[in-house]
Amino acid sequence: MPKGDKTVSPAAEVMLEKAAEMDIGTAFDRVDEMKPCPIGSKGLCCKNCAMGPCRLTKEGQVGICGATVSTVAARNLARGIAAGAAAHSDHGRDLCFVLHGAATGEAPGYQIRDEFKLREVARDLEVEIEGRTKEEIAIDVAERALAEFGRQSGEIYYLARAPQKRQEIWRDLGIAPRGVDREIVEIMHRTHVGNDQDAEHILDQGLRAALADGWGGSMLATDISDILFGTPSPLVTQISLGVLKEDEVNIIIHGHEPTLSEMIVAAALDPEMIEYAKSKGAKGITLAGICCTSNETLMRQGVPSAGNFLDQELAVLTGAVEAMVVDIQCIFQGLVDVAENFHTKIITTSPKAMITGALHMEFDEHRAPEIAREIVKTAIDNYPNRASTYIPDIQENMVPGFSHEYVRYMLGGHYRGSLRPLNDAIMAGRLRGVAGVVGCNNPRVVHDEAHFEIVKAFLKNDVLVVQTGCGALCNAKYGLLQGEALKMAGPGLREICETVGIPPVLHMGSCVDNSRILTVLAEMATEGGLGDDISDIPGVGLAPEWMSEKALSIATYFVASGVYTIMGVKSPVEGSEAVTDIIGAGWEEKVGGKLEFEPDIERTIQKSLDHIDKKRAALGLPEYDPTRFGQSGDRRWQAWLKAREEGAEVSLYSMAGVSVEEA
Repeated sequence: MPKGDKTVSPAAEVMLEKAAEMDIGTAFDRVDEMKPCPIGSKGLCCKNCAMGPCRLTKEGQVGICGATVSTVAARNLARGIAAGAAAHSDHGRDLCFVLHGAATGEAPGYQIRDEFKLREVARDLEVEIEGRTKEEIAIDVAERALAEFGRQSGEIYYLARAPQKRQEIWRDLGIAPRGVDREIVEIMHRTHVGNDQDAEHILDQGLRAALADGWGGSMLATDISDILFGTPSPLVTQISLGVLKEDEVNIIIHGHEPTLSEMIVAAALDPEMIEYAKSKGAKGITLAGICCTSNETLMRQGVPSAGNFLDQELAVLTGAVEAMVVDIQCIFQGLVDVAENFHTKIITTSPKAMITGALHMEFDEHRAPEIAREIVKTAIDNYPNRASTYIPDIQENMVPGFSHEYVRYMLGGHYRGSLRPLNDAIMAGRLRGVAGVVGCNNPRVVHDEAHFEIVKAFLKNDVLVVQTGCGALCNAKYGLLQGEALKMAGPGLREICETVGIPPVLHMGSCVDNSRILTVLAEMATEGGLGDDISDIPGVGLAPEWMSEKALSIATYFVASGVYTIMGVKSPVEGSEAVTDIIGAGWEEKVGGKLEFEPDIERTIQKSLDHIDKKRAALGLPEYDPTRFGQSGDRRWQAWLKAREEGAEVSLYSMAGVSVEEA
């Protein structure tokens, strides 16, 4: 893959050249103009009161209140965790309200699509299900879930999903979360001036708030999305800017909320709206996604993706987008400035997120279909204003939709769904281990490079990879989320994927769906053979291009769950050796997981593989040896390899006599 100075994405490279020709700035340009503060970026600046800001740059220096470097760095990290936990958990809260409205009839257009999942969640929340309608159950589930946010004592329900040993660790340390909001508020209280001034104690609360997010707010968000919109299963769709159409109304949905985007999907498919688009000179309506709104709709509806976080301004640069509809999180204010050079309308929809200069069409779940139709009509009316367009002819197939329910099904069948085959493959050495590679893009590093290089190395080394968020969209662009990627896999991983019929990289959803990975890890630990806790599993978690506070919360709840977690780019606490030690060796001793920041791609890969091998050895498993399993014996695979070498354009699906549509 050719590597540019700013991105490894061919489509992005083309659009950046177009931006330069038109003298339009994007995040890729602004990052060069805005150098990071050398003090704040290391966690050494405190601005929590009006006596400061205090910049601690000298050995032994303290703030005006006497705060030390470790206290300041710990406060900054804890506040980042709190903000990230608040963002993802608030997403979950909103979904609770929509579920309640769907059950009572106050939110027309929404319905309970997965009744089995509803009943499963009801049991976990101790809601009575016998002899009751799904609507009655859903009302109680929504109310019980909402109560998890304001709970003041006890423990959140979903902690019971973790292995028993893990639950005992949390209780012994006093970090089992009570209520989602309580733990976030307590961080803000503790980090107020003159309050908690011990770095380790501050960061203990960071662990607790992160757990309230991962095993609380985020996990509820995932479950309720499945109840309302359906639990994902694999399907085929496409990704990259080439999914936009020259002769159709193009609408991009961007952000993180599935509630509005699902309604826009329905409106865009409405024959009446399609006819209206034709009346304006278009051949139809094309819907595409950016970021995690994209992940939500492609996982369930097969809506193609235009790209990930750093592709958002580039999509507008095509000149082919009639409307970019945004809700919350990861949305550039710079979109408005870029859109001013084109006809594109930037439409904000959330009461929590307005952008100066954008058109605001506020979403209300009580009249969602009506609002969605208004938005789609606004985009259609804008189609005649389109001028010249420049759409890169670049797109790739992908297979998303691997919910943890489907992972169980594909490994064990309908009646005996189980992760037993996955554990057995690791125990036998066919799989070296597992890795979750998730998270954002960051223009401080080459766009997509770390995600791609790290995952490619894992596949070669027989590590099964699961991905969410923008990381998943990254590797979908480069063909890793389809069967053809098996050519990059080691012999053991390839054999497993051929047998089960899966790509070597499993797309598990949006960034809030990292809770699905927690569920898989918990079930692997309780299945047997790989220890009795998540910390025993030969696995790692990575966010190689992280940029948001949500990523800090996600990383922290994985660490608190026992996972060795590596983040790229740079450390936000590198100015404090004490805090670096607390989140590394200190947390490993406490909770079995540790958090490291490693910007070097090759060192990240080696650290990950070394950790996996260390965990294999601790379990007494055979040393990883890729030669034990030789080459794949699948004749279709060998025939496909030969055909490709001879230049034939043939897919693995066609070799098996299956069309892409059927697959």
